[in-house]
Amino acid sequence: MENQIYDVIIIGSGPAGLTAAVYAGRARLNTLVLGGTVWGGQLQTTTLVENYPGFAEGVQGPDLMNMFLEQAKRFVSEVKFEDVTKVELTGEIKKVYVADKVYQSKSVIIATGAKPKMLGIPGEDTYWNKGVSACATCDGAFFRNVEIAVVGGGDTAMEEAEFLTRFASKVHLIHRRDQFRASKIMQEKILANPKIEVHYNSEIKEVLGDDKALNSLKILNNKDNTESELKVEGLFLAIGHIPLTQFLEKQLEVDEEEYVIAKNGVYTNIDGVFVAGDVEDNIYRQAITAAGAGCKAAIIAERWLSGIDKV
Repeated sequence: MENQIYDVIIIGSGPAGLTAAVYAGRARLNTLVLGGTVWGGQLQTTTLVENYPGFAEGVQGPDLMNMFLEQAKRFVSEVKFEDVTKVELTGEIKKVYVADKVYQSKSVIIATGAKPKMLGIPGEDTYWNKGVSACATCDGAFFRNVEIAVVGGGDTAMEEAEFLTRFASKVHLIHRRDQFRASKIMQEKILANPKIEVHYNSEIKEVLGDDKALNSLKILNNKDNTESELKVEGLFLAIGHIPLTQFLEKQLEVDEEEYVIAKNGVYTNIDGVFVAGDVEDNIYRQAITAAGAGCKAAIIAERWLSGIDKV
Protein backbone atom coordinates (compact mmCIF):
# COMPACT_ATOMS: atom_id res chain seq x y z
CA MET A 1 0.00 0.00 0.00
CA GLU A 2 2.80 2.39 0.92
CA ASN A 3 4.51 1.86 -2.44
CA GLN A 4 1.51 1.86 -4.79
CA ILE A 5 0.86 5.13 -6.55
CA TYR A 6 -2.58 5.59 -8.11
CA ASP A 7 -3.35 7.85 -11.02
CA VAL A 8 -6.25 9.38 -9.12
CA ILE A 9 -7.82 9.04 -5.71
CA ILE A 10 -11.45 10.11 -5.44
CA ILE A 11 -12.56 11.13 -1.95
CA GLY A 12 -16.32 10.81 -1.66
CA SER A 13 -19.04 8.45 -2.85
CA GLY A 14 -22.08 10.56 -3.63
CA PRO A 15 -23.24 11.33 -7.18
CA ALA A 16 -20.13 13.45 -7.82
CA GLY A 17 -17.59 10.95 -6.54
CA LEU A 18 -19.10 7.86 -8.14
CA THR A 19 -19.65 9.58 -11.49
CA ALA A 20 -16.01 10.67 -11.40
CA ALA A 21 -15.13 7.03 -10.70
CA VAL A 22 -17.05 5.81 -13.77
CA TYR A 23 -15.29 8.31 -16.04
CA ALA A 24 -11.86 7.80 -14.51
CA GLY A 25 -12.17 4.03 -14.70
CA ARG A 26 -13.35 4.08 -18.29
CA ALA A 27 -10.34 6.26 -19.12
CA ARG A 28 -8.18 3.37 -17.82
CA LEU A 29 -6.85 5.43 -14.93
CA ASN A 30 -5.65 3.44 -11.92
CA THR A 31 -8.33 4.75 -9.58
CA LEU A 32 -9.08 4.38 -5.88
CA VAL A 33 -12.37 5.56 -4.40
CA LEU A 34 -12.39 6.30 -0.68
CA GLY A 35 -16.10 6.47 -0.07
CA GLY A 36 -16.35 6.82 3.70
CA THR A 37 -17.96 4.50 6.24
CA VAL A 38 -21.21 6.40 5.64
CA TRP A 39 -21.33 6.43 1.87
CA GLY A 40 -23.67 7.63 -0.86
CA GLY A 41 -24.10 11.27 0.13
CA GLN A 42 -27.40 12.92 0.96
CA LEU A 43 -29.37 10.63 -1.36
CA GLN A 44 -28.81 7.77 1.08
CA THR A 45 -31.19 9.53 3.48
CA THR A 46 -33.67 10.52 0.77
CA THR A 47 -36.81 8.59 -0.08
CA LEU A 48 -38.42 9.22 -3.45
CA VAL A 49 -36.31 11.10 -6.03
CA GLU A 50 -38.47 12.37 -8.89
CA ASN A 51 -36.11 14.83 -10.57
CA TYR A 52 -33.24 12.58 -11.65
CA PRO A 53 -33.47 11.97 -15.41
CA GLY A 54 -34.18 8.46 -16.60
CA PHE A 55 -36.64 7.46 -13.89
CA ALA A 56 -40.08 8.40 -15.12
CA GLU A 57 -41.81 7.12 -11.98
CA GLY A 58 -39.07 8.27 -9.61
CA VAL A 59 -36.53 6.20 -7.70
CA GLN A 60 -35.67 5.71 -4.04
CA GLY A 61 -32.50 7.60 -3.08
CA PRO A 62 -30.62 4.57 -1.68
CA ASP A 63 -31.59 2.51 -4.74
CA LEU A 64 -30.21 5.19 -7.03
CA MET A 65 -26.94 5.31 -5.12
CA ASN A 66 -26.62 1.52 -5.25
CA MET A 67 -26.93 1.78 -9.04
CA PHE A 68 -24.21 4.45 -9.06
CA LEU A 69 -21.97 2.19 -6.97
CA GLU A 70 -22.47 -0.92 -9.07
CA GLN A 71 -21.75 1.03 -12.24
CA ALA A 72 -18.57 2.48 -10.72
CA LYS A 73 -17.41 -0.98 -9.66
CA ARG A 74 -17.57 -2.11 -13.29
CA PHE A 75 -14.73 0.25 -14.14
CA VAL A 76 -12.88 0.90 -10.88
CA SER A 77 -10.94 -1.94 -9.28
CA GLU A 78 -10.95 -0.50 -5.76
CA VAL A 79 -13.70 1.13 -3.73
CA LYS A 80 -12.96 1.31 -0.01
CA PHE A 81 -15.53 2.47 2.53
CA GLU A 82 -13.01 4.24 4.72
CA ASP A 83 -12.95 7.72 6.24
CA VAL A 84 -10.16 10.03 5.17
CA THR A 85 -8.60 11.68 8.21
CA LYS A 86 -6.08 14.02 6.57
CA VAL A 87 -4.35 14.77 3.29
CA GLU A 88 -1.03 16.12 2.06
CA LEU A 89 -1.81 17.66 -1.31
CA THR A 90 1.31 19.64 -2.14
CA GLY A 91 4.09 17.98 -4.06
CA GLU A 92 4.07 15.77 -7.11
CA ILE A 93 2.69 12.74 -5.22
CA LYS A 94 -0.36 13.41 -3.06
CA LYS A 95 -0.89 11.52 0.20
CA VAL A 96 -4.30 10.60 1.57
CA TYR A 97 -4.49 9.21 5.10
CA VAL A 98 -7.01 6.86 6.67
CA ALA A 99 -5.93 6.78 10.32
CA ASP A 100 -2.42 5.24 10.19
CA LYS A 101 -2.73 4.07 6.57
CA VAL A 102 -1.53 6.20 3.69
CA TYR A 103 -2.55 6.08 0.02
CA GLN A 104 -0.52 7.84 -2.66
CA SER A 105 -1.68 9.31 -5.96
CA LYS A 106 -0.62 11.58 -8.77
CA SER A 107 -3.95 13.44 -8.58
CA VAL A 108 -6.92 13.77 -6.25
CA ILE A 109 -10.60 14.59 -6.77
CA ILE A 110 -12.35 16.01 -3.70
CA ALA A 111 -16.04 15.06 -3.80
CA THR A 112 -17.00 14.90 -0.13
CA GLY A 113 -20.19 16.93 -0.45
CA ALA A 114 -21.99 18.92 2.23
CA LYS A 115 -24.59 18.27 4.90
CA PRO A 116 -27.52 20.48 5.86
CA LYS A 117 -27.36 22.40 9.11
CA MET A 118 -29.87 21.03 11.57
CA LEU A 119 -31.79 22.71 14.37
CA GLY A 120 -30.84 20.00 16.87
CA ILE A 121 -34.34 19.68 18.30
CA PRO A 122 -36.46 16.67 19.29
CA GLY A 123 -38.29 15.05 16.39
CA GLU A 124 -36.06 16.50 13.69
CA ASP A 125 -34.31 13.19 13.00
CA THR A 126 -37.47 11.15 13.58
CA TYR A 127 -39.36 12.96 10.84
CA TRP A 128 -36.49 13.44 8.40
CA ASN A 129 -37.98 12.59 4.99
CA LYS A 130 -41.31 12.20 6.75
CA GLY A 131 -42.06 15.91 6.49
CA VAL A 132 -38.68 17.42 7.35
CA SER A 133 -36.47 18.38 4.39
CA ALA A 134 -33.60 20.68 3.52
CA CYS A 135 -34.31 20.96 -0.21
CA ALA A 136 -37.38 22.74 -1.56
CA THR A 137 -36.39 22.01 -5.16
CA CYS A 138 -36.17 18.29 -4.38
CA ASP A 139 -39.25 17.85 -2.20
CA GLY A 140 -41.57 20.80 -2.70
CA ALA A 141 -43.89 18.97 -5.09
CA PHE A 142 -44.74 16.44 -2.36
CA PHE A 143 -46.55 19.17 -0.40
CA ARG A 144 -49.33 20.25 -2.71
CA ASN A 145 -52.27 22.10 -1.16
CA VAL A 146 -51.11 21.75 2.45
CA GLU A 147 -49.59 24.16 4.96
CA ILE A 148 -45.84 23.96 5.51
CA ALA A 149 -43.11 25.88 7.34
CA VAL A 150 -39.69 27.22 6.37
CA VAL A 151 -37.12 28.17 9.01
CA GLY A 152 -34.41 30.74 8.34
CA GLY A 153 -33.81 34.43 7.80
CA GLY A 154 -31.45 34.78 4.86
CA ASP A 155 -31.90 34.94 1.10
CA THR A 156 -32.03 31.16 0.87
CA ALA A 157 -34.97 30.99 3.26
CA MET A 158 -36.76 33.71 1.27
CA GLU A 159 -36.15 31.91 -2.01
CA GLU A 160 -37.28 28.56 -0.61
CA ALA A 161 -40.44 30.07 0.89
CA GLU A 162 -41.38 31.80 -2.35
CA PHE A 163 -40.68 28.66 -4.40
CA LEU A 164 -42.82 26.54 -2.08
CA THR A 165 -45.86 28.77 -2.59
CA ARG A 166 -46.17 27.10 -6.00
CA PHE A 167 -47.26 23.94 -4.22
CA ALA A 168 -48.36 24.63 -0.64
CA SER A 169 -51.62 26.28 0.30
CA LYS A 170 -49.72 28.39 2.84
CA VAL A 171 -46.09 28.83 3.86
CA HIS A 172 -45.16 29.83 7.40
CA LEU A 173 -41.74 31.53 7.48
CA ILE A 174 -40.26 31.15 10.95
CA HIS A 175 -37.38 33.36 12.12
CA ARG A 176 -35.88 33.64 15.58
CA ARG A 177 -35.15 37.37 15.33
CA ASP A 178 -37.32 40.45 14.78
CA GLN A 179 -35.82 41.20 11.38
CA PHE A 180 -34.39 39.24 8.47
CA ARG A 181 -30.79 39.33 7.27
CA ALA A 182 -31.92 38.73 3.68
CA SER A 183 -31.63 41.41 1.01
CA LYS A 184 -34.28 44.11 1.04
CA ILE A 185 -35.69 43.11 -2.33
CA MET A 186 -36.20 39.53 -1.17
CA GLN A 187 -37.87 40.70 2.03
CA GLU A 188 -40.23 42.91 0.06
CA LYS A 189 -41.23 40.00 -2.19
CA ILE A 190 -41.90 37.76 0.79
CA LEU A 191 -43.92 40.31 2.74
CA ALA A 192 -46.02 41.05 -0.36
CA ASN A 193 -46.86 37.38 -0.98
CA PRO A 194 -50.35 36.56 0.37
CA LYS A 195 -49.50 32.87 0.72
CA ILE A 196 -46.63 33.54 3.15
CA GLU A 197 -47.12 34.28 6.85
CA VAL A 198 -44.05 35.50 8.74
CA HIS A 199 -43.43 34.51 12.36
CA TYR A 200 -40.82 36.78 13.93
CA ASN A 201 -39.09 36.10 17.27
CA SER A 202 -40.07 32.47 16.91
CA GLU A 203 -38.05 29.31 17.53
CA ILE A 204 -39.03 25.75 16.70
CA LYS A 205 -38.57 23.70 19.86
CA GLU A 206 -39.90 20.32 18.71
CA VAL A 207 -41.18 18.52 15.63
CA LEU A 208 -44.36 16.59 16.36
CA GLY A 209 -46.23 13.91 14.46
CA ASP A 210 -47.65 10.41 14.44
CA ASP A 211 -45.98 7.15 13.45
CA LYS A 212 -46.15 8.14 9.76
CA ALA A 213 -45.36 11.81 9.35
CA LEU A 214 -44.91 15.27 10.83
CA ASN A 215 -48.14 17.09 11.64
CA SER A 216 -47.20 20.08 13.79
CA LEU A 217 -44.40 22.14 15.33
CA LYS A 218 -43.96 23.39 18.88
CA ILE A 219 -43.10 27.09 18.61
CA LEU A 220 -41.58 29.36 21.28
CA ASN A 221 -42.04 33.11 21.03
CA ASN A 222 -38.75 34.26 22.50
CA LYS A 223 -40.05 37.78 23.08
CA ASP A 224 -42.92 36.96 25.43
CA ASN A 225 -41.77 33.39 26.27
CA THR A 226 -45.06 31.79 25.22
CA GLU A 227 -45.43 28.45 23.45
CA SER A 228 -47.87 27.46 20.72
CA GLU A 229 -48.46 24.62 18.30
CA LEU A 230 -48.40 25.25 14.57
CA LYS A 231 -50.25 22.75 12.40
CA VAL A 232 -48.18 22.02 9.29
CA GLU A 233 -47.35 18.96 7.23
CA GLY A 234 -43.85 19.93 6.21
CA LEU A 235 -40.78 21.71 7.57
CA PHE A 236 -38.01 22.96 5.31
CA LEU A 237 -34.67 23.82 6.90
CA ALA A 238 -33.09 26.84 5.21
CA ILE A 239 -30.34 27.66 7.68
CA GLY A 240 -27.41 26.65 5.50
CA HIS A 241 -25.16 23.70 4.72
CA ILE A 242 -21.80 22.55 6.05
CA PRO A 243 -19.30 21.54 3.35
CA LEU A 244 -17.25 18.52 4.41
CA THR A 245 -13.83 20.11 4.12
CA GLN A 246 -12.49 19.86 7.67
CA PHE A 247 -10.01 17.09 6.79
CA LEU A 248 -8.33 19.39 4.25
CA GLU A 249 -6.86 21.47 7.08
CA LYS A 250 -6.87 24.67 5.00
CA GLN A 251 -4.63 23.23 2.27
CA LEU A 252 -7.16 24.28 -0.36
CA GLU A 253 -8.58 27.76 -0.71
CA VAL A 254 -12.07 27.96 0.77
CA ASP A 255 -14.59 30.76 1.14
CA GLU A 256 -16.03 32.17 4.36
CA GLU A 257 -18.45 29.24 4.58
CA GLU A 258 -15.67 26.66 4.01
CA TYR A 259 -16.72 25.72 0.46
CA VAL A 260 -13.76 24.91 -1.79
CA ILE A 261 -12.98 27.74 -4.19
CA ALA A 262 -12.49 26.35 -7.68
CA LYS A 263 -11.79 27.88 -11.06
CA ASN A 264 -14.47 26.77 -13.54
CA GLY A 265 -15.91 24.68 -10.73
CA VAL A 266 -13.09 22.10 -11.09
CA TYR A 267 -9.57 23.48 -10.58
CA THR A 268 -8.39 24.13 -7.02
CA ASN A 269 -5.38 26.25 -6.04
CA ILE A 270 -3.16 23.12 -5.96
CA ASP A 271 -1.97 21.58 -9.20
CA GLY A 272 -3.38 18.08 -9.69
CA VAL A 273 -6.16 18.50 -7.13
CA PHE A 274 -9.69 18.85 -8.49
CA VAL A 275 -13.11 19.24 -6.92
CA ALA A 276 -16.65 18.15 -7.75
CA GLY A 277 -20.12 18.50 -6.30
CA ASP A 278 -21.61 20.09 -3.22
CA VAL A 279 -18.26 20.55 -1.50
CA GLU A 280 -17.78 23.37 -4.01
CA ASP A 281 -21.34 24.13 -5.16
CA ASN A 282 -23.38 26.16 -2.68
CA ILE A 283 -26.01 27.18 -5.23
CA TYR A 284 -27.60 24.21 -7.01
CA ARG A 285 -26.96 21.27 -4.65
CA GLN A 286 -28.71 18.72 -6.88
CA ALA A 287 -27.80 15.12 -7.64
CA ILE A 288 -27.74 15.82 -11.36
CA THR A 289 -25.43 18.84 -11.06
CA ALA A 290 -23.14 16.91 -8.71
CA ALA A 291 -22.96 14.01 -11.19
CA GLY A 292 -22.14 16.43 -13.99
CA ALA A 293 -19.41 17.98 -11.87
CA GLY A 294 -17.94 14.54 -11.21
CA CYS A 295 -17.83 13.89 -14.94
CA LYS A 296 -16.00 17.18 -15.56
CA ALA A 297 -13.49 16.60 -12.77
CA ALA A 298 -12.57 13.12 -14.04
CA ILE A 299 -12.16 14.32 -17.62
CA ILE A 300 -9.97 17.21 -16.52
CA ALA A 301 -7.93 14.91 -14.24
CA GLU A 302 -7.30 12.52 -17.15
CA ARG A 303 -6.24 15.40 -19.41
CA TRP A 304 -4.02 16.80 -16.70
CA LEU A 305 -2.34 13.43 -16.15
CA SER A 306 -1.79 13.16 -19.91
CA GLY A 307 -0.12 16.56 -20.00
CA ILE A 308 -2.87 17.97 -22.21
CA ASP A 309 -4.41 20.25 -19.59
CA LYS A 310 -2.02 22.02 -17.25
CA VAL A 311 -3.47 24.99 -15.36
